[in-house]
Amino acid sequence: MIAEYLRRAAFGLIAVLAFALALVAPAAAAHPPNAALTSTDGILTWINGYRGRPDPEGLPSVVQALSRLQAFRDAGSAGAYVGFIAGVLGANPKRADRLIDKMFPIDAADHWVLVRAIAYSGLPNWKDLLSRFAERMPMRRAMIDKYLNGELPTLDQIDYAPKTPGMMDKVRVALQLTDTTQEKPLTMAPNPELIDVLWGMYLATGTYTPIGRIIKLLPLAGDKDNVDNLTTGSAAKFTLANNAVRDLNLLTMLKWADKHAPKETKAVLDDVIETADTVDTVRMRKESLAAIDELKQKGPNSKRELTGWSQIGQGALSMGCVVAAATGQIELGIPCVIGGAAYSAGMQYMTH
Repeated sequence: MIAEYLRRAAFGLIAVLAFALALVAPAAAAHPPNAALTSTDGILTWINGYRGRPDPEGLPSVVQALSRLQAFRDAGSAGAYVGFIAGVLGANPKRADRLIDKMFPIDAADHWVLVRAIAYSGLPNWKDLLSRFAERMPMRRAMIDKYLNGELPTLDQIDYAPKTPGMMDKVRVALQLTDTTQEKPLTMAPNPELIDVLWGMYLATGTYTPIGRIIKLLPLAGDKDNVDNLTTGSAAKFTLANNAVRDLNLLTMLKWADKHAPKETKAVLDDVIETADTVDTVRMRKESLAAIDELKQKGPNSKRELTGWSQIGQGALSMGCVVAAATGQIELGIPCVIGGAAYSAGMQYMTH
């Protein structure tokens, strides 16, 4: 069960595009023939060739076919389709209104795909488009309103460096020294589905923008405290390497980005490029799965380190002293040595 979860989560919850496509050199795309619209395989072949010869007018019939084939039923595995639709719309601002109009009718249960694709398109008038088509998607009115009111994030709000609460953060929360009522800015948490969305956008445009966003997720591959971050970073790392083996334009982009990448990104990107150059993706996949498996089984590094601290001895160090030292507020007057029971309770809280 765990092994299956790791394989699905780490390398794309969508078997549709993440690495099964392998991003072969783009073939000439044309208006999708009727035969292509009878299976997801036929549609994927057309999508994979799209960036070689864009055909935005073919998008509405593809969306309708995918709806008929129930490709949008599982939101967790439809990310690449959402990204592809968003990418085509974003690349064709003057046609976007008409293209969306021609996508109707589709199953009402699938309207969420259009809502999200419009919000992710990056078009300057995406909110106007959502408002315009809201009446045709009444069952998704709540979702539409949340995007219009800024309650759901777009791709411009990706949190590339999500902070994992450390020991001191937990201590401050436990002692109510942190204002938990303060409103935080809306962000999009990194996840494997997001990576699928970005690959879909790349297939639609062949541009650096979605690749650059995936590259910015690479430092998460070194997160030893949060399994979701590690999974997302590993998925970004593996899919970039695996797809760059066959897509030489992509490999060129990665080598250009490597020259300008910050230190924490460059270290991982170097490994991606070397893996693509030497076609050693099997090794990378095994290493990534092993790292995720270790984190799930042993827990985060911070927890393991904190468990070691508890061996110092009961009463040797109190939560109060830790907080006072961290905040520079020794004047809090919290005793530095407290009873063993209280100390044990504190350690138990922070290590769970």
